[in-house]
Amino acid sequence: MIKAGIIGATGYAGNELVRLLLGHKDAQIVWYGSRSYTGEDYAKVYRNMFRLVDAKCMDDNIEALAKEADVIFTATPQGYCASVLNENILSETKVIDLSADYRIKDVNIYEEWYKIEHKSQELIKEAVYGLCEINREKIKHTRLLANPGCYTTCSILTAYPLVKEGLIDPDTLIIDAKSGTSGAGRGAKLDNLYCEVNENIKAYGVLTHRHTPEIEEQLRLRQGCKNYFHAASCTHEQGHSSNRLRGYDGKLYIRRNPRGI
Repeated sequence: MIKAGIIGATGYAGNELVRLLLGHKDAQIVWYGSRSYTGEDYAKVYRNMFRLVDAKCMDDNIEALAKEADVIFTATPQGYCASVLNENILSETKVIDLSADYRIKDVNIYEEWYKIEHKSQELIKEAVYGLCEINREKIKHTRLLANPGCYTTCSILTAYPLVKEGLIDPDTLIIDAKSGTSGAGRGAKLDNLYCEVNENIKAYGVLTHRHTPEIEEQLRLRQGCKNYFHAASCTHEQGHSSNRLRGYDGKLYIRRNPRGI
């Protein structure tokens, strides 16, 4: 039985992770970490769990958790995992980070797009991008897994085989993406209020959507470009908030490569 701990278990991503792990025959959740609800019953935060989870929320002490869990999931805001993760923790357990802290290899691009300083740059190189369809073998052996973003997962899996085979020109790629409002997180925000999203759809992060460099970097690697520190833009990725709870609708517009067909 694999003992799993979750930091950020009361956010939407953390709760989905709880649901998935509870249904896994080889996994046992030993730590429901939540800074906001420490000491409270997890089932009082998510009432639909009242017959499934009989445990209280614990704090986000990752050092203590590393001694109890075989794997730690960090479903936390950008910057948290990078600020607390170190070699001592990775020597005791594996870490799967759901934020963007270890997805982008070029720390300068990460800091430019996320506007925060990366606190553990020495760990970026060993982190494996956790898209199993393209990195399955590397995922099996890594200590640190960078879980892909939502927009990026759908976009990369759609474009990856076309880029790999040289059938399209990736410099012309346009991604028109629409996500459910749960993708914005559980925190109260004006843009996520019912009256703002119901019967509505709107673009956000125009020309600055944070998943853009992640998509660019991964497609460059699949294209055979070994220099993933290339800063030039090859992709326009535009996210939209739509009037649904969850899910993703992505359309890709691209020119074919005449030499590849």
